[in-house]
Amino acid sequence: MIPRSTRHAVATLLAAVGTLAAPALAHAASGASSTSGASGASGTSGASGGSGGSGLSPSASPVSAPGATASSPLVGNGNATVTASGAGITVSSTATALLRNELTFSGTVPASDAGDAIEIERLGHETNWQWAPTAGSTVASNGGFSTTWLTNHIGAFSIRAIVQSASAHAAAVSPALSVIVYLPAVATWYGPGFYGQRLACGGRLRHSTLGVANRSLPCGTKVALMFQGRTITVPVVDRGPYANHASWDLTAATADALRISGTETIGAASLRPEPAT
Repeated sequence: MIPRSTRHAVATLLAAVGTLAAPALAHAASGASSTSGASGASGTSGASGGSGGSGLSPSASPVSAPGATASSPLVGNGNATVTASGAGITVSSTATALLRNELTFSGTVPASDAGDAIEIERLGHETNWQWAPTAGSTVASNGGFSTTWLTNHIGAFSIRAIVQSASAHAAAVSPALSVIVYLPAVATWYGPGFYGQRLACGGRLRHSTLGVANRSLPCGTKVALMFQGRTITVPVVDRGPYANHASWDLTAATADALRISGTETIGAASLRPEPAT
C-alpha cells in the first residue's frame, strides 16, 4: 500500500500534469465537472463550495457489498412521505430529517378515541433496539392527531403510534414506518485519474463503483447519504478524505447519482443493523 503522504504528493503532481486531459476524462467517466478529497484511491482536491442537505429522504435498497457496482444506482425520492396503517391507526411522516430539526408525525384514529393520549415511539441502534418514547399529543375530536419530534439522534429508526385509551381497553399500536435522521457533513468526491487503483477495503476503483471513503468506519458499513432531494445508501469502500475539512469522500459514481459536482454539505448517517435474535 502506498503511504498516504506519497499518494497526496502524487495526486498533486497528477492534477498539474493532467490539466488538459482530466476535464475530458472526468466528463466521460462520471459526467461531473470537478474532483475533490484525498482518499485511499484518490488525491485531487478543491472544488466549488456547497450548500445542500435539505429536503431529503432515505434511499432505496442499499448496495450489498463493499465495492459494489451498478450502471443505474437506485436513488431515493427526497420528498417522500411514509405511512403505516393498522389497528385503526394511520400515522404518516416525512421519511427524513436533519439532526436538530423537527420531524412531524400526524394521522388519524377512531373518533371514539378523542381525548385519549397518543404517543410516538422510536426503535433503533440509539435506543438499544428498544421502543422509546419520542413525542406525544392528544387525539382531537375528529380523531386526528399531530405531534413533533425535535430530532436529537442520527440513524435509521422504526416509528410507531400508540393510543393510550382512558377506558379499560388495551392500548392500540400501529404498524411501524421507517425514517432516517441525518447529520450534516462536508463531502468531496474522487475518481478521474485514480481508476484502477486499489481501494483500502479491497478491489479496485472503477467508473461504476458505488461507495464512500471514511477515515474510521469499518469497511462495508452501510452509509445513507442525501443531497438536495436525492438519496442513496452505499458501503464504505476506502479510507479518507484528508482535505477540505471533509468527513466523506464519495466515489464518482455515487457523486453522479446524487448530482454532486464539487465540495458540498450533505446529510449522512451510518446504518447499524439490528442484532440477530
